[in-house]
Amino acid sequence: MESHTADIRNKHVLYNILSKSDPDIVIHMAAQPLVQESYDNPGRTFEINVLGTINLLDAVRKAVRNGHRIKAVINVTTDKCYENKEWIWGYREQDALGGYDPYSSSKACSELATSSYRSSFFHPTEHREHGVAVATARAGNVIGGGDWAVNRLVPDCIRSILKGKKISIRNPESIRPWQHVLEPLNGYLTLAQKLYEHGPEYAEGWNFGPDQNDAKSVQWLVSKLCEKWGNGAAYKIDRRNYPHEASQLRLDCSKAKLRLDWSPKWGVETAIDKVVEWTQAYARNIDPVESCIVQINEYERTGTRVIADANS
Repeated sequence: MESHTADIRNKHVLYNILSKSDPDIVIHMAAQPLVQESYDNPGRTFEINVLGTINLLDAVRKAVRNGHRIKAVINVTTDKCYENKEWIWGYREQDALGGYDPYSSSKACSELATSSYRSSFFHPTEHREHGVAVATARAGNVIGGGDWAVNRLVPDCIRSILKGKKISIRNPESIRPWQHVLEPLNGYLTLAQKLYEHGPEYAEGWNFGPDQNDAKSVQWLVSKLCEKWGNGAAYKIDRRNYPHEASQLRLDCSKAKLRLDWSPKWGVETAIDKVVEWTQAYARNIDPVESCIVQINEYERTGTRVIADANS
């Protein structure tokens, strides 16, 4: 794989790399992805997440105008792009966009910018002329081995455990749609294939999240992580005041299940198992790439989960 490292805010470098690579499919995942960081650096967050998206879409527009045949573009945003009303049910793709904190708001803006470019330059009804299908993907809270980001729940837990310290958690009652990182990645690739093969039929927004029963509280997740890790892993609750974060967040992924034939394979407990397995292997100096490949192979061998309700 040929790789280039650049700043998505540099539109000239971005276009040059895009035109030289001449891709069929573009998946946009560059971002400032942390809520807390967005409170500390709001301007930088909007610059990266909004202007960066515009730079990419404009590079695609210019590349197509110059003869490149890009067929599919997916802008990966977040489940936090919705106007959060603290509902107990999941947000659907047609629900209003919004965002209390700068990160969430910047991702809603990224969604709106993508919609504008799709309508203005890559309209589905004119697909025969431009040949580009543009979609957005809104994933739940992803967890997995190898995530070392600061101010993210599971990475913070892992760092504390590896140092032999008690985990400190804030907002213990907050509900999130936890899922293993391979779940949305599978969704993105499934969507990319649909866009490539069928174009405008799938050029819209898509949710990729866990089943409703896997939306759990922060305290539940940390307690389960400590239980599965063993060796005395423990946590404490930090009651200090922190900047606002939503207390309820769920996704309705019915559309992806029905139209993409996508559904989550691993429940939240399995996702936690895989975090523990990966990290404990890492602590034993096992090659991280090998651990990733093992888990990818396990995921691909896993069949679709069947969720039965109490009355079935």
